[in-house]
Amino acid sequence: MKYPNSNKHFQKEALHDTSRRGMSLESEINRSNQYYLDNDLANIHKKPTPITIVNVDYPSRNAAKITEAYFKIPSTTDYNGIYKGKYIDFEAKECQSKTAFPFTSIHPHQIKHLQSVIKHGAVAFLIMRMTHYGRDYLIRADEFLAFYFSGKRKSLPYSWIQEHGYPITFKLLIPCDYLKAVDEAFNL
Repeated sequence: MKYPNSNKHFQKEALHDTSRRGMSLESEINRSNQYYLDNDLANIHKKPTPITIVNVDYPSRNAAKITEAYFKIPSTTDYNGIYKGKYIDFEAKECQSKTAFPFTSIHPHQIKHLQSVIKHGAVAFLIMRMTHYGRDYLIRADEFLAFYFSGKRKSLPYSWIQEHGYPITFKLLIPCDYLKAVDEAFNL
């Protein structure tokens, strides 16, 4: 019997086109981080966004619902933790554009934070999902910042991302296996 999956080209295309349906980058990173933690590979977590709760609706004792809240302060980056004795700090972004990642997608306080953690020796990077192409890349924060501050453009071209980024592979148990890209990008 000949199944469609027996064709290698079909397998590759199927994985590329459908593997991420219904999953956001953040949920894939969270699943990957749980795998890393469960297998004692790394301890990396999503940072909670600091909010001030203003109003809560209590329709019943066990069904409290926040109805109004405000951000306390601008958050820094999305994730931090420890891997191979190194402090890890990164931001995750999804980009719909076919041609470039717009710098308006990253906030000035996040730029400042990345500069600070790099200064203090962190392994800092961005994980960028180019949704049109179904591809994820690790971008070293120092290289990203150099381009950002060069003033050449108001976006990071996709061609630059392909050339300077480190591809991140998709696996069933580790949907965003970025630690391999970290090892390669930072020689860990």
